[in-house]
Order: sequence, then C-alpha cells, then structure tokens
Amino acid sequence: MSVSDHPATEDELRRQLAACYRLVAHFGMDDLIYNHISARVPGSDHHFLINPYGMFFREITAGSLLKIDLEGNKLCNGAGEVNRAGFVIHAAIHRARADAICVLHLHSDAATAVSALPEGLLPVSQFAMHFHNRIGIHPYEGVALDLEEQDRLVADIGPHRVLLLRNHGFLTVGQTIPEAFMLAYYFERAARIQLKAQAAAAASGGSLALPPPEVSEKAARQFTEFAGDIKRPGFREWPVFLRLLEDVAPGYAD
Repeated sequence: MSVSDHPATEDELRRQLAACYRLVAHFGMDDLIYNHISARVPGSDHHFLINPYGMFFREITAGSLLKIDLEGNKLCNGAGEVNRAGFVIHAAIHRARADAICVLHLHSDAATAVSALPEGLLPVSQFAMHFHNRIGIHPYEGVALDLEEQDRLVADIGPHRVLLLRNHGFLTVGQTIPEAFMLAYYFERAARIQLKAQAAAAASGGSLALPPPEVSEKAARQFTEFAGDIKRPGFREWPVFLRLLEDVAPGYAD
C-alpha cells in the first residue's frame, strides 16, 4: 500500500493511525490523555477510529482504537470510552468534509501559545509558509462539549487544512494520516520558531524581518504545487517514521 493512499482495510488503518499516535508522543506534541486523532474507516462515510479516553498516546496500539459513528455510538468491543470533546470536534469535521480522512487535534505548547496572539501564526519561517493565508480561526467557547459548537467549528475551518483554536490548540485535516501528521509537525515547528524570534526581537528592541506578502503567498503556492507533484505531505517521510518507531516504540501495530 502506498502511504499516499487511504488504507484499504480497517486493520491497515488501525496500524497507520496507531503509528501516528506514537509519533505525536515521540515528538513531544501530546498532552497526557487529552488529545485525539481520528481516521475515517474505509468503506464508510459515517464511522471513524479514535483513541479510548484514559490512555497516553505512547500506549496506543492498533487494537486499542475505538470505532464510533457520527452520533458517538461505539461500534466495537474495545475497552474504554470516547472523550466527549473529542467526539464533538472530530465528528463535526468528518461529517462536513469529505476530504477529512484524518483529523488531528493537539494542545502542543508552541501552537497553543500562538493561538493566544492576536496576529496568530506569522510568516516568520519556511515552515510557516505552508499555512500563509490558509488557516481558519475558531474563538474559544470553553471545553467543546456542546453539539451546537459543531457548526461553528465547521464554518471557521472552511476549506482549510488547519484550524487554530484560540486559547486551546489547533487541528489539522488530512486526506491521509501522514498528511495530517506532517501538517501538525510543520505547524508546531513554525509556532516554536515564531515564539523564539519574537522573544529575541523583544529582547534586542528590534523587529521581525518578514517576507513581503507576495513572497509568502508564492511560497504557500509552491508547497501546494509540490504536494500535487510528489503526492501529499508525508508521502516521503512516512516510511522513515515507521523505521523510527521500530526502534523507539515497537508494538504499536499490536
């Protein structure tokens, strides 16, 4: 199976999604038991896999993932229940976006800090150019427990692949699991670099040297075109990540 394709079977999807959880933990982007990554089950527009509430990302295995429907009903015999906020957020995006094969939601430090800045993510680095003028923003409404928030989440992400959740974190949408992971990795790196650059500028009394808007837009288009030419983000990196997991986190496929 090419990593650019959505897995053809639920078993393949489980292994790929479990690998994604382990990678998020390996790169330090997880938050105890409180974040979620979901993936649509092959052959169904209404069922998706998500983590059981109460497990670290580094503990997730293919067999531990839960299958639920868009109403939150559990469709498997797996142990554990689904985090209510996880269901509200992920079901909203999966229901509204046919391209939302994978939805990845994190509270990583740098991205959450940037979510509290009025300007949000700036074109400070090449990592940030992936997202220039291509980010939705959703205001903080408290913990996402109310179904009424779903329509607003969908409206705020629009056609974008990233939604910045004010004072909360962010989420990415991928047509593949590797794509959703790479977008999250790039976004967190971009946010981390921005915070360091802003701190350095403040300490020196200087300012940030940002590219002209037309250059940032050119770079964003280039990344979009690259994705079309060489498959989606994650296509080249995913086999390397799987080799990494064999060394640092074997057992994810169990």
